[in-house]
Amino acid sequence: MSAALRVSRSVIKKVYAQETSEGVGATVRRTIGTPQLRNLSPFLMLDNFYNMQPGGGFPDHAHRGQATVTYMLQGSFQHEDSVGNKGTIGPGDVQWMTAGKGIIHAEMPVTGPGLPIPNGMQLWVDLPKEHKMTAPTYQELTKENIPTAYPEGPEGPSITVISGKSHGAESPVRPLGGCWYFDIKLPKAGQTLFQEIPAGWTSFIYSYKGKFLVNPSSSDSTAPHEKYYTLVLSSAEDQTGVELKATEDDTQLFLIAGAPLDQPVVQYGPFVMTSKQEIQETFADYQLGRNGFENARTWKSEIGNRA
Repeated sequence: MSAALRVSRSVIKKVYAQETSEGVGATVRRTIGTPQLRNLSPFLMLDNFYNMQPGGGFPDHAHRGQATVTYMLQGSFQHEDSVGNKGTIGPGDVQWMTAGKGIIHAEMPVTGPGLPIPNGMQLWVDLPKEHKMTAPTYQELTKENIPTAYPEGPEGPSITVISGKSHGAESPVRPLGGCWYFDIKLPKAGQTLFQEIPAGWTSFIYSYKGKFLVNPSSSDSTAPHEKYYTLVLSSAEDQTGVELKATEDDTQLFLIAGAPLDQPVVQYGPFVMTSKQEIQETFADYQLGRNGFENARTWKSEIGNRA
C-alpha cells in the first residue's frame, strides 16, 4: 500500500488490565469481558494469564458458541478435550479451539522445579449465529508453523501472524468469521510500522511490554502507551490500518481485529448464544448429554483430575 493511502486509526478508549483470580490458583489480567469493556464484537474476553500456582490451572469445563485462542509467551500449557484432542503448547505456539455446539476441556500449566511459570494470552471470539452449532474443531500450531513478517528486514519490526495476513505472510488458521491476530515486536525505540486492517472491522491493541505511540503523526498522540492496557481503535471507513511507533526498546504488543457480528450476545459463563431461550436449551443439552454434550456426565480429563 502506498504511503498516500495509509490513513491510521486512533485510540478511542483505553482500559487497564486489572488483576483477577480465575480458574484454580491462577491470576489473569483481564480487560475485554469486564464492566469497563463489553460488547466489543466479535470479541468476548481477553486474558493475559501469568501467575499459576502449583496444581492450579483451568480444570474440566464446558463451552458452546465461541472460539478460544491460547497463545503462549513463556512456559508450557497442556490441553485435553472431550472429542479426543490432546497436546502441549510452549512459547510461541497457539491452539485455536472452536467450541461450536459443545465441548468440554481442561487447560493446565506445566509446572515444577526449575520450570518457568506459564504466561500467555487467551482470547474468546464469538461465533456467527449460523456457526454456533457447528461441530467442534481444534487446531494446534507450533512456533515453527506460524509465519512471521519482517517488513523492514530482520533487524526491524516483526509481525507474527497468528491469524490473518500481514506484509505477504498469511497464517494457515481459518477462523469461522473474520479474525486477524498479530504479535508485534518493535526492537528499537523510533521504529515504526503500518499494519493494514479491513475497513469496518473492530480492532484493539493489548500493550504487553515497552512503550509506543498509535497514529504518531496525530496531534492527539503525544503520551506513549504503557504495558497492560487494552486500546480500542477507531473504525472510520477511510482508515486503512494503524501506524505504530516505539518510544522504548524491546516493545511488544498484540494487534487484534475482527468482523463485527450483527447479533445479540447472551452469555452465561462459557456458554455464548444469541437469546435466553438458546441459553436455556444449552443448559438442558448439558444436563441431558445431547447436542454436543453426549459425554458431559462421564468424560473426565487426565490432566484436570490428577490427585
